[in-house]
Amino acid sequence: MAQGTRPMLVGAGRLDEALVFGRSRRARGDGPLAAVAGAFALAQLLLVGPSMGLGWDEVVYVSQVAADAPAAFFSAPRARGVSLLVWPVASWSSSTTLLRFYLAVLSGLGLYLALRAWRGLFAARVLAGAGALFATLWVTLFYGPQAMPNLWVAYGALLCVGCFLRARADRLDKRPLWGVLAGAALMAWMRPTDAVWVTLPLLALVVQARHRRLAGALALGLAAGGIPWVIEAYVSFGGLRERLNEASRIQGDLGWNLAVDDQLRALVGSALCRPCDLATPHPAYYAWWFVLPLLAACGLAVAVRFGRTTRTLLPLACATTAAFPYLFLIGYAAPRFLLPAYLLLALPVADALRHLVTAPNGRLRPAAAAVVAFGLAGHLAVQYVVLDRIVDRTDSARGDWARSAAELHRLGVRPPCLLTGHHAIPVAHYTGCGSGAIGGHNANISRAGILRTARGVPVGALSVPGREPPRYASDWELHRLAGLVVRIAPAPGADDTA
Repeated sequence: MAQGTRPMLVGAGRLDEALVFGRSRRARGDGPLAAVAGAFALAQLLLVGPSMGLGWDEVVYVSQVAADAPAAFFSAPRARGVSLLVWPVASWSSSTTLLRFYLAVLSGLGLYLALRAWRGLFAARVLAGAGALFATLWVTLFYGPQAMPNLWVAYGALLCVGCFLRARADRLDKRPLWGVLAGAALMAWMRPTDAVWVTLPLLALVVQARHRRLAGALALGLAAGGIPWVIEAYVSFGGLRERLNEASRIQGDLGWNLAVDDQLRALVGSALCRPCDLATPHPAYYAWWFVLPLLAACGLAVAVRFGRTTRTLLPLACATTAAFPYLFLIGYAAPRFLLPAYLLLALPVADALRHLVTAPNGRLRPAAAAVVAFGLAGHLAVQYVVLDRIVDRTDSARGDWARSAAELHRLGVRPPCLLTGHHAIPVAHYTGCGSGAIGGHNANISRAGILRTARGVPVGALSVPGREPPRYASDWELHRLAGLVVRIAPAPGADDTA
């Protein structure tokens, strides 16, 4: 052993190869990762655009820390991580464009740091390829600049698993333990239940290997992110069991539900498929979805052949447990739910592609390289088409909310005010009003409360054209908005002056 080189602890339950890389090699490996991350951030701003308005879920998260509108109802399944993420901008600025720039840059940085945790476990070009594969999915690009939790769960998962492997490889190095803690905490801050599913294989390994420090880092990370959610369960929902039950009810009563076909239909560009009654899309839109597990299996075969099974099998196992509840336990689909699984799978897939196009001696296989290049080109074309369509639809829908808000202002509905009914949460945020519902998943006010509020501030009931209004608003003044109608309560004090 060369003088000055610290021995690596290798053996049962540890990595199959020692992780010995010099500083110069690490520096060279950072360049491609930084380039991929920078291109990802830039692509978000060019293809999605910083002017896209806030969506329904984004409104809920952003409104918790925004200074220019009341906080929307925060339902049981949600966690406060996204609100914390956007706080540095949303707490003092109402500019959606600024928020989009901030999130695009932050998501690029997050991708870089998550991939960087795997240096030495996979070659730099494999890591860069994995990042590029993940960053060019339409769902990744679409949600990169949005205030949503799933992408950040994916980053936390990749960071946690990579540092977990490093910690098992060298028990004398304490630095990876901090990465395990940070990755677990990030996941739990964003979506506590997702964090549990992702870390199930890791928890099983630390119990089996009796690695106390690693078990402690993992448990402390999950607790740091999850305890605030548990405390809120007792403060606002009557207890942890009650919150979990309410979260299950809102998500359609979790249980055995085969949602694989729903996720497949959603690949055509549906942000939320509930109920998922879309027609099955053309195979061109979902072919990559079936190729992905095949390439991942190929990556595992390569790993077994070259004696590095653990570092490939563990992200595959975590990807499987991360995807399981969204494929088999929930009755609807949203493509963003699978982002953690996609990022974890990207590593073995990129490794498989590298071995398909290059021979063991490093020489290029021209025929295989041409086939892979052709397949990737078609894949990228499909991803761009789907992204372009969903961005157009989203811009149109959120533009309608902004136009409705402008019309409500013209009609005299200005803060402080209250909106109820169809799409009340997003339209209210755009208007600067509070939102209320007397039933459904976001129930937070009674009929009497709405009428009492109408005596002091402007109140409007939103509905779809042609649909009967709530009984309490049947005699309110009717106005047409962009795709909606609103019935506005008589101005406060109007009866007294009549």
